[in-house]
Amino acid sequence: MTSPADQHRDFRIEWDLLWPQHQRWLATVLLARGVEAGAVDEVLQEVGIAAVEGAPGLRDPEKVAPWLYRIAVVKALQYRRRQGRRRKLIDRYATRQERSFDRVEPEPLAWLLAEEQRQLVRQALASLSPRDAEIMLLKYTEGWSYRQLAEHLGISTSAIEARLHRAREKMRRALARLAPELVNQ
Repeated sequence: MTSPADQHRDFRIEWDLLWPQHQRWLATVLLARGVEAGAVDEVLQEVGIAAVEGAPGLRDPEKVAPWLYRIAVVKALQYRRRQGRRRKLIDRYATRQERSFDRVEPEPLAWLLAEEQRQLVRQALASLSPRDAEIMLLKYTEGWSYRQLAEHLGISTSAIEARLHRAREKMRRALARLAPELVNQ
């Protein structure tokens, strides 16, 4: 008779079903951790290889997402070390997002104001720590709930709430430093 612990160790991971479920949010984590947009696929491959090689060490099949998250963070750090310097993720990410929008000719003044706001947001995000920028991007670009963030990052919902609250406060302070005239409106 096998114990529950032995059953967990003997489970088989079906990567062809599992990987597509996690690939997109892992790519967002890599981007937020400083991996250049052009290198995300390469680092995702490294994450996948490390996951396959490390699968026998995964003790609880219910904790695959936090386990993949930790691997992705380590691979992002290794990538940044290989590059020798931290890249400015936010500018590249914003540029990539802008290309996906429809190209409608806006009013010149509206376009200028919107561009200035985007630049302020990029600068404010760039001033945040990678952890704070990562959680803000996952929340607001992926549209994840607190529960989804907690499941994927492997921390409690209350920890997510606290981290998001602190990240938003830091973002407000950064925006206030960059454009104090907007705070008094």
